[in-house]
Amino acid sequence: MTLFKKAASMAAATALAITAGGALAQQTNLRIQTHYTPENNSGKLIQTFIDNVQTMSNGEISIEMFWASSVVKSVEGFDAAATGILDCEMHGGGYQIGKNPAFQFVGDIMGGYDTPYQQLSWLYYAGGMDAAQELYNKYDMQLIGWWVYGQESFASTRPIASTEDLKGWKFRSPPGMETMIFERLGANPVVMDFTEIFTALETGIIDGADASGLANNKGLGLYDIAKHANYPGFHSMPSDHLTCNKAVFDAMPPHHQRILMVGMESLALRTALQTEIANTEALAALKAEGVTIHTWSPEELKKFRNAAQAAWGDYATTPEAKALVESHSNYLRKLGLVD
Repeated sequence: MTLFKKAASMAAATALAITAGGALAQQTNLRIQTHYTPENNSGKLIQTFIDNVQTMSNGEISIEMFWASSVVKSVEGFDAAATGILDCEMHGGGYQIGKNPAFQFVGDIMGGYDTPYQQLSWLYYAGGMDAAQELYNKYDMQLIGWWVYGQESFASTRPIASTEDLKGWKFRSPPGMETMIFERLGANPVVMDFTEIFTALETGIIDGADASGLANNKGLGLYDIAKHANYPGFHSMPSDHLTCNKAVFDAMPPHHQRILMVGMESLALRTALQTEIANTEALAALKAEGVTIHTWSPEELKKFRNAAQAAWGDYATTPEAKALVESHSNYLRKLGLVD
């Protein structure tokens, strides 16, 4: 009996060793670039994502993160992953609008959803992932997931309480569909680099800026100069993504693929919740500092949404863009956000 027990123990140990060896053989090493630094809030959230993925995979997945676009420029991250210089990239679809205008509708939909939860629900429960995946796969990439921090707010040196206030309003704008929308509402968007905003506000070159969310704007010191803000935001809610070289993703074992996708879902939730808390704290602080907060009425919000969605049709000039606009429009009607 003792010999039998010893033999059984040795067999079990051997089986465990084989299992462990097999697991170790399924190693996935990913080189990923992001435009964020490890010190800011988004960078800290990415570090939590990395820790979750590596822990859930029991070390089978290792991630080497290249911060602050240290390998290639942010706009080049997508192609760098597609061609094998990187394995994956954590930037955003908006950087690829020049490749296909369809990326506007997975990068910054503009004038669509009110909350990050609505936008994420399109991706996960309204066929959005399949629709977006067709676009990414066309360029040999695989969309793993989104993280959306919420609506952005303006910083302005003059009131911005309605669409009427936008007439003649000169503000910093990113390139793309946003300039089209605001020009139609009578504003004067000026495309300039993010780093130029503070000086342009300080010298009066612009009246306001589309920079980031309320808390981030406060952190940048924009409200030290611009004493008007709008909250909640309504015009822009960009989504960052994790996307990987499709061949790299397809070669991963299914449980590694699933861990990455679930890790992104966790990152999305944490990002939305943390930003909501930060914005609430910033709102109270800005009110105490004498910054005027403008909350747009449902009627004014509808005017902007109508203008934005009119631009969608004009901007959707490829089959992929038209398919994404149709998908968003159908879901927005289901949510009661558009007629």
